[in-house]
Amino acid sequence: DIRVEKRFVPESCPRAVRPGDFVRYHYLGAFPDGTRFDSSYDRGSTFNVFVGKGQLIAGMDKALVGMCVNERRFVKIPPKLAYGSEGVSGVIPPNSVLHFDVLLVDLWNSEDKVQVQTYFKPEKCPRTVQVSDFVRYHYNGTFLDGTLFDSSHNRMRTYDTYVGIGWLIPGMDQGLLGMCVGEKRIITIPPFLAYGEEGDGKDIPGQASLVFDVVLLDLHNPKDGITIENKHMPESCERRSQTGDFLRYHYNGTLLDGTLFDSSYSRNRTYDTYVGKGYVIAGMDEGLLGVCTGEKRRIIIPPHLGYGEEGRGKIPGSAVLVFDIHVVDFHNPSDSVSITVNYKPSNCTVLSKKGDYLKYHYNASLLDGTLLDSTHSLGKTYNIVLGSGQVVVGMDMGLQDMCVGERRRVVIPPHLGYGEEGVEGEVPGSAVLVFDIELLELVSGLPEGYMFVWNGEVSPNLFEEIDQNHDGEVLLEEFSEYIRAQVDSGKGKLAPGFDFEKIVKNMFTNQDRDGNSKVTAEEFKLKDQEAKEEHDEL
Repeated sequence: DIRVEKRFVPESCPRAVRPGDFVRYHYLGAFPDGTRFDSSYDRGSTFNVFVGKGQLIAGMDKALVGMCVNERRFVKIPPKLAYGSEGVSGVIPPNSVLHFDVLLVDLWNSEDKVQVQTYFKPEKCPRTVQVSDFVRYHYNGTFLDGTLFDSSHNRMRTYDTYVGIGWLIPGMDQGLLGMCVGEKRIITIPPFLAYGEEGDGKDIPGQASLVFDVVLLDLHNPKDGITIENKHMPESCERRSQTGDFLRYHYNGTLLDGTLFDSSYSRNRTYDTYVGKGYVIAGMDEGLLGVCTGEKRRIIIPPHLGYGEEGRGKIPGSAVLVFDIHVVDFHNPSDSVSITVNYKPSNCTVLSKKGDYLKYHYNASLLDGTLLDSTHSLGKTYNIVLGSGQVVVGMDMGLQDMCVGERRRVVIPPHLGYGEEGVEGEVPGSAVLVFDIELLELVSGLPEGYMFVWNGEVSPNLFEEIDQNHDGEVLLEEFSEYIRAQVDSGKGKLAPGFDFEKIVKNMFTNQDRDGNSKVTAEEFKLKDQEAKEEHDEL
């Protein structure tokens, strides 16, 4: 009846035309002598029709059955299966044999459903797309013959939308359901679940089947809160972070598909912030509450608790954020020095006080255990005068009321340590410090305000004794020699821990009231005499 020559058959033919199917095809129509009488190419659109329902000449109805998309056939149709003895006036003469060069472009059936073919699925799939979820995905959109009509990759921007609430064509709404982040699938959609008879008026013709190659990058629901996954919990957790605490932590920030957008590790500096005060995005504010020093946790933040629809920098709009954090330390601005006594000798009667000269060993570390410094490694003690400002305020507080041989741990918040700036290259800014201390020696200091005291009675002729050449004036050299002699003989005592020359010069300057580098008898007064005169004046 008809003669069919298959000029091209694709390697893959998942489906062939059957009676009742709807097809879209291109064709060239010619007579046996090669004279062309019709062409769909000239009209710039495919011929769209149901097969086997009498909408075509009988020969073409037969010729199309069994064809695959992208198959090309050359068909010879005799007159009795074409336009017969009548022909088509002005176009096809009576009793004409017709030749058709046919290329099948599209094929579907009114009973078709959305077809989903998953070709990659991640090992872990904690969550799948549900109705009302918001998704971000990339896609390539093609027709059934492979012709590309659209691609989010070309725009370098994901397609972001809600699923199942009518924002998408019905077939895509169905095809995205059940997907995991990272999953790749091909979604084939018949036209009655896509753009129907009219197409989209631009790139998609009417009655076109659509094929979307989709990779899901992101998924959340507007009702989502943050998700916390504990990765490591230290054995001891004496304190958990609360609103108003100041935290130092490291983090890696990624998108839900694993794309890294930021890392504190790459800057080699912790991120330091108050918690619960709005200094960070809402989801992080919440996720940092209740953490322990040394804890590692993953915080997953939906966009409405992150950077929203607009995004920021490398973070696209409507992106779910994943932060893997490691808490280095935290404190509260109201914190004071914390002292834990690890050992105290049974004979502990002499306690350190302001002005005492102390010699002690220490190991200094951060709250996460990172060692900063140690006198043990230097092989010598650290020596200070307590309360004289030679150490940070917190250490002055931590060394109070300690006895020789005692060992204690002193935890110092940054506002009583090295503050926000820290010590470049040694102590990070806003760091809590931990000192493990052992007091080895204590030399009692002098009463507050005194740099020198007499151990016995003061000579009534003190000025004359200092004025060795009896010229009525005392120079710094004379004064220094006299004080040294008194200290060496045990008659006097200098404040311990200070440089002798500086103390003596300070004492001499106090006596040299007119500043002429000489002290006369009229200028010379003992401290208790100065106090009495001031009292009398008052």
